[in-house]
Amino acid sequence: MMLLIGSLTIGLILSLLALGVYISFKVFSFADITTEGSLTLGAAVAAVLIVRGVNPLAATMAGGLAGMAAGCITGLLHTRCGVHALLSGILVMTALYSVNLRVMGRSNIPLMSVKTLPQQAGELGDALFGAGGPVPLWGWTVEREALAGLAGALLVAVLVALLLYLFFKTNLGSAMRATGDNAQMMRAQGIHTGNMLVLGLAISNGLVALAGALLAQFQGFADVQMGIGMLVWGLASVIIGQALVGPSRFGLAIVGAVMGAVLFRLLVAIALRWGLNPNDLKLMTALFVLAALVLPTMLRSLRQRKAVRHA
Repeated sequence: MMLLIGSLTIGLILSLLALGVYISFKVFSFADITTEGSLTLGAAVAAVLIVRGVNPLAATMAGGLAGMAAGCITGLLHTRCGVHALLSGILVMTALYSVNLRVMGRSNIPLMSVKTLPQQAGELGDALFGAGGPVPLWGWTVEREALAGLAGALLVAVLVALLLYLFFKTNLGSAMRATGDNAQMMRAQGIHTGNMLVLGLAISNGLVALAGALLAQFQGFADVQMGIGMLVWGLASVIIGQALVGPSRFGLAIVGAVMGAVLFRLLVAIALRWGLNPNDLKLMTALFVLAALVLPTMLRSLRQRKAVRHA
C-alpha cells in the first residue's frame, strides 16, 4: 500500500511535468529540450532556499519562477536571435547544468533535516484530524504523512490543471493556442507570434520547474542529475494520456496528461516490483515512447495496404 501511495504521489507531482511538455510539444509543436535543465533548476532553487530557512511554499514558487526564466531565454534565443528551436533548447539545457551546480554549490542537497511541504501537509493533517499513529486503509496501515502528501499532490495537480484550462480559455490563451495551430494566420491578424511562443515556453518550463521543486521535497533531496531523461518521461505521460482520452477537446487533453503521468508512474512501480533493474528504467522508458510513436504509423500503413488489396 505504501508503494501504491508513493507512486500515486510522484505521478501526480510529475503530472505538472507532463502538462509542461504538453504545452511545448502539442500546443506549440516546439521541441523544447530545456525541460531536463529546468526541472533540476526548480529543485535546486527550492532546495537551497529551504535549507536557508525560507518558507517551503515560497521556495517552491521561486523554483517555478526560475523555470519560467529559463523558458523565456529559450524562446528569446529562437524568436529574437533566430536560433533553431531544437538547438536553442539544447543550449539552455547545457548552460543550466552549470547554473544548477552554481546554485546548489554541490551536486546534492539533502532535505531530510529541514521542514518541507510534505511535512507541513502532515502537520496540517494532524491539526485537522488529530495526531496519531498509522491510519487503517482497506486492510492496510498507512502513515498519516504519506496520506497527507498524496492529498497535497492531488490538490496541486487539480488546481494547476484547472488554472491552466481557465487560462487557455481566455483571449490570451486562445491566441497562444491559435499560434500553435496556424502562426501565419495569427501574424496576418496582427498577433506577435514570437511573444506568444516565449510566453508559452515560460509557462511550460515554469510547470516543469514546479514539478522539480515538489519532487525534490518529496524525495528528500535535490540532485544535479535528477532532470536527465525527464523529457522522455513527460512525452510518455502525454502519449498515454492521448491514448486514454483520444483526439478530444483541450480540457480532456489536460486531464489525459495528468492521468497519463499517474498511470505511467504506476506502470514503472509495477515493473520495478516485478524485478526490473532500476538501471534499465530510462532505456525501457525510451523504448516505450518509441513504440508509442512508431506503432500507430505502422498500424495505419497496414490498414491502408489491406484496404488497397480488397479494393
